[in-house]
Amino acid sequence: MTIYCRGIRGATTVDANTREAILQATRELLLLLIEANDLDNADIGSAIFSTTTDLTAEFPAIAARQLGWHDVALMCGHEMSVPGALQSCIRVLIHWNTPKSQSDIKHVYIRGAQNLRPDRSVTLTSFES
Repeated sequence: MTIYCRGIRGATTVDANTREAILQATRELLLLLIEANDLDNADIGSAIFSTTTDLTAEFPAIAARQLGWHDVALMCGHEMSVPGALQSCIRVLIHWNTPKSQSDIKHVYIRGAQNLRPDRSVTLTSFES
């Protein structure tokens, strides 16, 4: 079986620039990505988180650590500040070692980030993180 490094994308938004809002939204996004792709953190090579420049209260990568991603290389940064772009947004790019093809990868865009990729948005009915 051949293993490939695949990218998984996801994004969400928050209602406030607070530590808890950032961590809760990031955990929710990561749990949905884990469920959608049957992720095992032992197969994750790294993850890059970015936030829009209006989010400064916490590093979203802390939510991954809270989920047990202790040996995964994590990095955070800010998105480019483009006029008219979606604000209060958290994005993630996960590098995943898997035999799955690129077309089998499920990307997750929730909350206000559904507008970024309507073709990949997820409708939430109820979610507890």
